[in-house]
Amino acid sequence: MKDEKYSAVNQNDMNKSGNAKASEDVVCLKPKMTLINGITVIVGSIIGSGIFISPKGVLENTGSVGLSLVVWVACGVFSMVGAYCYAELGCMITKTGADYAYIMESFGAFVAFLRLWIECMIVRPCSQAIVALTFSLYVLRPFFPHCPPPEDAKVFLACVCIGILTFVNCWNVKWATVVQDFFTYGNCSEVGDNCYAECNRHVIVFTGNVQNFNFEGSESDFTKIGLSFYSGLFAYNGWNYLNFVIEELKDPHKNLPKAIFVSCILVTVVYTMTIVAFHSTLSVSEVLEAEAVGVTFAEKLYGFFAWIVPVSVAMSTFGGVNGILFTSSRLFYAGAEQNQMPSILSMIQVNHLTPTPAVMFMCLLSMLYLLFEDVSLLINYVGFATWLAIGLAVCCIPYLRWKAPDLPRPIKVNLIFPISYILATIIIIVVSMSADPLSTALGCIIILTGVPVYFVFIAWKNKPLPIQKAIDSLTVTLQKILVVVPTEKSEDI
Repeated sequence: MKDEKYSAVNQNDMNKSGNAKASEDVVCLKPKMTLINGITVIVGSIIGSGIFISPKGVLENTGSVGLSLVVWVACGVFSMVGAYCYAELGCMITKTGADYAYIMESFGAFVAFLRLWIECMIVRPCSQAIVALTFSLYVLRPFFPHCPPPEDAKVFLACVCIGILTFVNCWNVKWATVVQDFFTYGNCSEVGDNCYAECNRHVIVFTGNVQNFNFEGSESDFTKIGLSFYSGLFAYNGWNYLNFVIEELKDPHKNLPKAIFVSCILVTVVYTMTIVAFHSTLSVSEVLEAEAVGVTFAEKLYGFFAWIVPVSVAMSTFGGVNGILFTSSRLFYAGAEQNQMPSILSMIQVNHLTPTPAVMFMCLLSMLYLLFEDVSLLINYVGFATWLAIGLAVCCIPYLRWKAPDLPRPIKVNLIFPISYILATIIIIVVSMSADPLSTALGCIIILTGVPVYFVFIAWKNKPLPIQKAIDSLTVTLQKILVVVPTEKSEDI
């Protein structure tokens, strides 16, 4: 029997083109992104710092180059299966917020808020801080060739990077997509050229360290192998980011799945070639000892022209910060529209039609995470929280098949894919919990802090009048400062 609740969602949020058409005179987010923009958002969000940070973590926890390469390919396949599942969800529920919106419709406000809390308080700002720190490390590395760059300089440059892109995203959505397109094209071209040349010179001609590609010393402890997936999957993080801005994508029913599939296949190929290039050029010890494996790779391969790779990585990470900021601000925006975050975050700047408060809030949270020095610890926090939440989102597919079977599904995946993804997620989480219980416990504590926040600020509706007046006064003041207003809906939505 068809569920009326989901019928209403479908009727209100989807039309023949798969997207509500906002009138030109209405203040709201508007669909301006093409298929190419969608691909560059995903590719630019994925190819950031991960491929230059994670090789060390994957190799440490696998013990051999052969097993690490297996993990990298497995992470790519795992991400593609997840992306396939998200394609069904994104075409079925075309609402900004991605898995937050899917969980809201499936499991209710409380579970959705915990997902929102995980993403907003841990995953997104933490990921952006990591990518921004990697950007600053590679920019500064040529100036400090024989020693690590000063920590203060790294943090300051990371703040500058985030600040510049915050301005771009606040000023114009088109500017943000242009930045994403430019840095994604530049990065993919550079990485592709380097990997192609290196794979030909070392792997095909067999003049490089092909002896590295073996399984000697492979780790037999499954808990450590599980942690290697955290590092590998961190590098692939971002494949679901286009779902967060689906209301701004033209013709999402067609463009969303195309963008997802093209991006995931492209990134998996590029990553595999990159790892082969790294290990065919560098020894195992050089990879493990390298603070910036891309710089070490460049110094050994290009000599005097080694500056080419740090520039390429800087471009990549700059685009990565932009992609995370662009999509993350829409998550804050979606949460505020559901009254689960401060209402100011759902407001639009009247002159630029951008979610300026949400962008600025994301910027401030990211800068707070720059105070952390241990990047690997941040990656473990992100890994646990991310895959727990994404696994829950994929659970929405079998749940909605049972609860709302008549919902239009332009893409309908075989249930073996979501079930396999859910089981793999559970295995990775359980194994990693036993390998690093302290990080897992701290991650769980952070997640559980969302419970009192929900009941005090969301569920408690009848707050004392002085508190409500203070909140309203602060909201109005911020509206005046930022020149923002609540979004309007056109009559045809």
